[in-house]
Amino acid sequence: MFRDRADAGRQLAPLLDRYRDAQHCVVLALPRGGVPVAAEIARALHLPLDVLVVRKLGLPGHEEYAAGAIAVGGVHVTGEDAPGMARVLKRERRELQRREREYREHCEPLNLRGMTAILVDDGLATGLSMRAAVIAARALGAASVIVAVPVGSATACRALGSVDASDPATAHADEVVCMQVPEPFVAVGAWYRSFEAPGDEEVRRTLAQWR
Repeated sequence: MFRDRADAGRQLAPLLDRYRDAQHCVVLALPRGGVPVAAEIARALHLPLDVLVVRKLGLPGHEEYAAGAIAVGGVHVTGEDAPGMARVLKRERRELQRREREYREHCEPLNLRGMTAILVDDGLATGLSMRAAVIAARALGAASVIVAVPVGSATACRALGSVDASDPATAHADEVVCMQVPEPFVAVGAWYRSFEAPGDEEVRRTLAQWR
């Protein structure tokens, strides 16, 4: 188990040591849970840090169950359709736009064109949010996309590392780095002693350190 997200980031960083001081490499956190993890990785590897905002689409009536995900640039990954999903999509698009404004604070996002983007979250359950992030990073010009998480389900890790025949250019990562792939998986939070979600202010403060 990890003590908290920062501890998970410190443990995960050595697995990415080949990217230390790389000139064409950036660390992108999936907010909010991925930010403390990514900050420790960026610090250890001496790399720039930014966020790539994604939002899970919860199944109506069962919000904890991921039925899809959206990301910046209009990316929409569908996992399961259900009555009421249009309302969920509209609400989450508003929240995605709010977070993008809130975290940017009038600063431009890092330029990903030709870069290696290391996408970091606190874990992978279904992997839908990370898949949306991978597609968004490629659409923004990333030459290579690396997914890095402390813990994840075997199914999600395999899916993210597999080429999607319907969209082979964008829908998979070039590499998936996952420290722990427990069986049974249960949930991401089960592998952390402290799993309190960071707030918007913590995200802004962390990003400000790199700006």
